[in-house]
This record gives sequence, structure tokens and C-alpha cells, in this order.
Amino acid sequence: MVRQNLVRELDLNENNWDVQVDAASSGTPMEEIEWGGRDITGNQIAEGKIVRIDSDFVVVDIGYKSEGIVPISDWEEDEEKPAVGDIIKVLIEQEDEDVPVREHRGMINLSKRKASKIEAWDNMMKSVNENDIVNGMVTRKIKGGLLVDIGVPVFLPASQVDIRRPNDIGEFVGQEIQCMVLKIDEERRNIVVSRRSMIETERVEKKNALFTQLCEGEIRKGVVKNIADFGAFVDLGGIDGLLHITDMSWGRITHPSEMLKMDDEIEVVILSVNREKEKISLGLKQKEPSPWEAVEVRYPIGSRLKGTVVSVMTYGAFVKLEEGIEGLVHISEMSWTKRVNNPGEVLNVGDEIEAVVLQINKERLEISLGIKQTQDNPWEQVEEKYPIGQEITGNVRNLTNYGAFIEIEDGIDGLLHISDLSWVKKITHPSEVITKGQDVTCKVLSVDMKNHRIALGLKQLEEDPWEKQIPEKYRPGQVVQGKVSKVTNFGVFVALEDDLEGLLHVSELANHKVENPEEVVKVGDEIEVKILRVDIEDRKIGLSRKRAEGDSDGGVEESVSSSASLSIPMEQLKGGVGDGGPLFK
Repeated sequence: MVRQNLVRELDLNENNWDVQVDAASSGTPMEEIEWGGRDITGNQIAEGKIVRIDSDFVVVDIGYKSEGIVPISDWEEDEEKPAVGDIIKVLIEQEDEDVPVREHRGMINLSKRKASKIEAWDNMMKSVNENDIVNGMVTRKIKGGLLVDIGVPVFLPASQVDIRRPNDIGEFVGQEIQCMVLKIDEERRNIVVSRRSMIETERVEKKNALFTQLCEGEIRKGVVKNIADFGAFVDLGGIDGLLHITDMSWGRITHPSEMLKMDDEIEVVILSVNREKEKISLGLKQKEPSPWEAVEVRYPIGSRLKGTVVSVMTYGAFVKLEEGIEGLVHISEMSWTKRVNNPGEVLNVGDEIEAVVLQINKERLEISLGIKQTQDNPWEQVEEKYPIGQEITGNVRNLTNYGAFIEIEDGIDGLLHISDLSWVKKITHPSEVITKGQDVTCKVLSVDMKNHRIALGLKQLEEDPWEKQIPEKYRPGQVVQGKVSKVTNFGVFVALEDDLEGLLHVSELANHKVENPEEVVKVGDEIEVKILRVDIEDRKIGLSRKRAEGDSDGGVEESVSSSASLSIPMEQLKGGVGDGGPLFK
């Protein structure tokens, strides 16, 4: 007995057969015809004999009291045409199990197509089990996958078509493929198959066999299955190996696609096999001898050679010496004198240049090159051209917080430090004395050949006033006139002349204790002060206002004596132009 549900699922739309049945009965009223034969049950498959063939249907005798009709469309185009006398299997159609077999004007509805499908399904259930490998033809692409005919239509999900999902699974339509039966649902009459599972199972078997055969150093054939930025995966026949971009060529390549494309069949060298992690490293360039062999013989250190710039980076430029051999010209090796901020200022890709071999590291496959070494080093002559003490004239190229760079000649700069701008003036920035682009005359103070540095001085063009002029002009005990230039919490700075100040400590402002110097003097006040100390080494002048008042002889002993009468220890007497310090020790 065939279940009604199965019949419904296999049902196809049929034409109305009323006209044909009337013709078959030759016009005799159906109720007047006497019928004989056995009783039949609906929705079962029976054998019958073709007794007549018309244009749209075939009349079949199945041994019932009435004959049945089969649509002529139940025969496929490539199937042998029906003939009178043929024995065929048909399904006796019944719409509902509770309703008797329908007779349309004495004719039973039969289906050869449904009988064939039901029989094929029953045969399939007897012969196929889950995990079996089956062959089938991909008939069409449907939502979510493919329809495959293995005798009955089965579903192949898109995710199960291949290990890596194809861009268009429709490419498989019309192909004969092998699949593994994943699931059989007899209740719903569904079979799901997987080509991917079958491939994976085969790959596991091949992989296990392959791992026992692989040896480092041997050459194997493989197929490129995937290309990434860092390399390519090559199928060795059951397992993929990684061909890293650095192992593709002895020369420079920026992307694996420059050498390989998908599905290329190539020969590779097995570099390493990790059976625990199931990883295989492959090499392509290792098929050829390494150009780095005997590289030190072809390019000895110190030799001069020619090459082509193939890449410019922020730190230098790579120069191709031969196929597979490149050297690096570091940015620091491009010019003796010019400050190179970017290698592109000096070199461009494609430039033919001459360089000198500086160093070779065969283990890291590195050659260091220099292009400044192809020219004379001007610093080798600097010490001779600019001896210490010589006066030179240069242009202010740049100003910084700590000084100014003076261009002495093309590419040779000297540093004029802020401390060497003036003997006496307090300078907070070089721009207070010189300007960018100004020509200035300086004296060479020192030459550092190793670090390529020249120290210059501006104040050294004049005699140091602290050596003779100031000590002779300002003697301890002398009373002088000055102007208050700055007031601080520890004392007052007094300008004795342009660019020369002395320090009037708070303790020397008045005979009484002063908490706030501004209560006694203001900036701009003209005052008389007495010279307490002239410190040539620290370049400080210590002053006293209280000792200048009524002091006629100006002797330092008197000032000390006066301070002693006020019970002030000698070591607390201070003065100068810096942070102060004891006047006497």
C-alpha cells in the first residue's frame, strides 16, 4: 500500500479527461455498461496492459471492472514511446484514503510517472544508507543549494558543495559528482548529501598517508588553493602547505599574486614538517641555488659597485645589485654634510647609483651600502681648514632655544651656543642677539671630528671683561650709582651699566629687617650702593645699600665691622648676580 501523503507529494497537475473518456465508451451511457473484474484498492501500484493509445492519454487494463487512463505526458521525451500490448506499472490514484477510488465516467485515473517515482524511492531506501558514497547528476540550482539526481532527487546544500565555498555553485549544474549521504528522512522522504564531507574524508585518509611519506628537502607537486598577502596555500594531495612570500623568490616581490594564481600546479620544496601541529612549510626559491652563496667574494667590503634603486623607505633605500641580492643604503649613509630628512630627497625608484659596500651579514641576508662614501668626506679637512681660535664668517641657518646653527660652508654647520653669545648680558633666546639669515663672525672654539661638530663663540671675539675690566672698575668698598632693574623676594638686582648687574641681597637693603624688598626700593629707582664683593670666577658682584649710607672711606673692613655691630654673622653677607651665596667664607 502506498501512503496518500506520498502520492500527494509526487502529484502533478493533470488535464481534464472527460472528453477522452466519453470517446472511449462509444457514447454508451455509463450506467448501462456491465462491469466485471476484481475489486481494487486506491493508492497502490498495479501492473496493467495498454489496450489503446490516443493523442492525450493511454488506456490501460488493470483487471478492474473498468479500465484506467494514463496521461501521455507521463512518458518522458527520451523514453521509448508506449505501444498497445505493453505491460506497465501504474499508480491507482485516490485523493483520500477514506474516499473510494474515483471513477470518472467509468475510467480510473492512473499515473505511470508516480508509480515510477514511488518504486525508485522504495528501491533507494533498500540500497542506500547514511554515510554511503553515491553518484549523481546535478540537475539544477535551487534556493540554498543544488538538486542532484541519484535515482531520486536529493538536496546538496551550498555549504556542502566544497571545502571552500565556490563563488557560484551553479557551475556544477550538468556535472556528474560523488557525494556522501548525510541524512535520510523516510518520514519526509528527504535525502541530504554532501560533497564536502566526502572530500574531507578522502583528504584525511590522504593526509595521514602523506604525512608518513613527506621528507624535508624533497620536491613535491601541488596545486595553489588560496592566495593571501603573506603567502599561498598549496594542496599537496590531501593536506595544504604554506608557501610564505619570503620563500617564493630570492628577489623582491610585494604580493604572492605576482608569481602565482589560483589552481596553478607548481613544484615546491618541503622545508619543514610539523606532524603534531599538522603544518608544512614550503619553498619555491629553494629550488634554485642561493645567490647569497659566496656573496662576500663578489662584493667585498669596501668595494664600489653599481645598482638600481628598487624601493625607498623612511629609513633608507634598497638597491638591487643582481637578481635576488639587494643592499640597504641607510639614510645616515647618504650624505656627509646634508641633513637628509627623507631618503626621497636624494634617491628615487629606478635611479642607477654607485655605492660602497660597508657591511655583509650572510645569516640575515643583508648588505649595508653607502653612497656618501663615494665622495670625499669634507669633515676630514675641517680641522685643518678651521683650526681652534680662527675667526670665521657664516650665515645663521637656524635658531633653537639652546643656540644658533651657523653655516660655515655648504653642508658644514657650527653651533653657536646661547652661553657663548655674550660675556655679561643675560640671554634667554638667541634671537635677542642675532636673526635667521644674518651673516655673523664667530671664533672656532672646538672641532669634534668623530661626531662632526664645530663649536663657535661670538663673545670670544672680545676680551672677557671679567678678567680685567670689571675687577679694575668695581673694587670692594667702592660706592657707585645704579638703577634697580629687578626686585625679587631674596633681594634686588641693580644695573651698574649696560649688561652688568650686581645683587643687593635683602639683608643689605637697610639696617632694619626687610620682609618685602619692594617696601624699600622700586624698579627704576636710582640708588647708591657699596661694592662688597667682585667674584671673577662666578661672575657676580655683591652690593650693599645700607653700607653705602654715610660710609666715606669705602673700606670693606668697615662694612664688615658695621654688620658685626648688628650681630650679623660674616658668612650670611651675600651678593652677586646669580642665586646669591656667602660674601665671606
